[in-house]
Amino acid sequence: MSGEIAKDRRIVRHPGPRASTHPVERAGRPRVVVVGGGIAGLCAATGLVERGVEVRLIERESYLGGRAGGWTEQLGDGGQVAMSRGFHAFFRQYYNLRLLLRRADPGLERLTALDDYPLIDSRGRLDSFRGLPRNPPWNAVAFALRSPTFRKRDLLRLDPRAAAPLGNVTVPGIYHRLDHVDAESFLRSINFPPAARHLAFEVFSRSFFAHPSQMSAAELAAMFHIYFLGSNEGILFDVPDAGFDRSLWTPLHKYLTARGVEFRVGTTVQRIDLVDGGRSFRVHDDAGNTDAVNGVVLAADVPGLREVVDASPDLHAPHWTESVRSLRSAPPFFVQRLWLDEPVAPHRPAFLGTAGRTPLDNISVLDRYDRDAQDWSARRGGSTVELHAYGIPADPGVGQEACTQRLRRDLLRRLHEIYPETARSGIAAESFLWREDCPLFGVGDFARRPLVATPHPGLVLAGDGVRIDLPVALMERAATTGWHAANHLLARWGLRGHDLFSVPTAGRTAALRWLTTRVKEGTR
Repeated sequence: MSGEIAKDRRIVRHPGPRASTHPVERAGRPRVVVVGGGIAGLCAATGLVERGVEVRLIERESYLGGRAGGWTEQLGDGGQVAMSRGFHAFFRQYYNLRLLLRRADPGLERLTALDDYPLIDSRGRLDSFRGLPRNPPWNAVAFALRSPTFRKRDLLRLDPRAAAPLGNVTVPGIYHRLDHVDAESFLRSINFPPAARHLAFEVFSRSFFAHPSQMSAAELAAMFHIYFLGSNEGILFDVPDAGFDRSLWTPLHKYLTARGVEFRVGTTVQRIDLVDGGRSFRVHDDAGNTDAVNGVVLAADVPGLREVVDASPDLHAPHWTESVRSLRSAPPFFVQRLWLDEPVAPHRPAFLGTAGRTPLDNISVLDRYDRDAQDWSARRGGSTVELHAYGIPADPGVGQEACTQRLRRDLLRRLHEIYPETARSGIAAESFLWREDCPLFGVGDFARRPLVATPHPGLVLAGDGVRIDLPVALMERAATTGWHAANHLLARWGLRGHDLFSVPTAGRTAALRWLTTRVKEGTR
């Protein structure tokens, strides 16, 4: 299997549980409710139903995919367009997520590669990932040395002692070393040039929807390992070739339905009761249904998970309940999608990350790769452009409506500043949304974060806010915890599990591991 999903020969296989050689006591076919139809819940449902478990998936929204979901909106002219929460990058290191997508698309033909991920700062300096060597550490070195914000003499000014943790990242070891430090302070301690720090590291850290001062340095180091020093898959990525529902989740829905998964969308789970001393459960939803099941996968987002646990006194347990309640959401983010009546200049990239251009974090030109946007452009002759603002600070004196209007105005001004031709375009239609449901990977949070396993043997958690001690992040963390949750229940019933995959679980380069060891010894 590893040869089908990775170019990296050092990909690590984490074997799933083997089928029991002894009969496992159970009354017939196990029944499970999966709460949440995002990536984590879909992985869990897939892992379970493929081993013969009866699965019912309950999703609060009317669509699947969670924060990578898609839906249809109607424009003012009556036309219908695809909408989502915004751009998602499907990196080649997302092995377990790709295993899910391959269920309905074996060749991953519904993903299309982007050839670059350029970044621009407030002075117009541009970084590019095109043509970088794939092998560590030369990928990171080449990126730094050809950056307009990083000069050769800056290499000599770096503090090797402070940077040492980047050379040999292990999980959970890196969290024990750096989770008490914020990412911004960590980068300063390395003596990374401020301009390069803002352009490269801050752009990546804000993909966690928070400012570097609010983010754990351990998460930043783990991310650097996943994308640079721990993997030779490269930093480039694929994107769905149409709206997420059309490309990803409708085909997967058909795959799972054909195998017996029952979907209940637009439905919210209200409470979970323990039955028979915790050996089984009753799941109550707002449609009046009560499901008697042998297992539950709680794969809701952070606010949804807290709500279900708080409303389910049977689930409360010392320390664990507080662990769930301690999960925090990142600051809100804003997405503005514009349908322009004139095309964006043809040389503009599909995706552009920005730094120092508050409140804008990135620009996507969807008709570069998305068939839904291309269809609209073919009819109207314009472009579909998406603007993101992450980690918006609270302003108690300003209501959301006033904040929305200010963001719309400021984001549009930034678009015109970076892509001047768009200032001549009219806006044929606009859609925007606020969200505040992404987990915050804050300083010191790791030790408090709940695991997949819970005090109740038939209840497991999944999602990108859940702790799993593997080098994974973002959508891949959601997918990995989903598969792992399924494996946990399958092992309980003596059924064969699913193998998981990751980038190397320790520093990839012997020279860097040696240097890290020497630097650590020098600090004693």
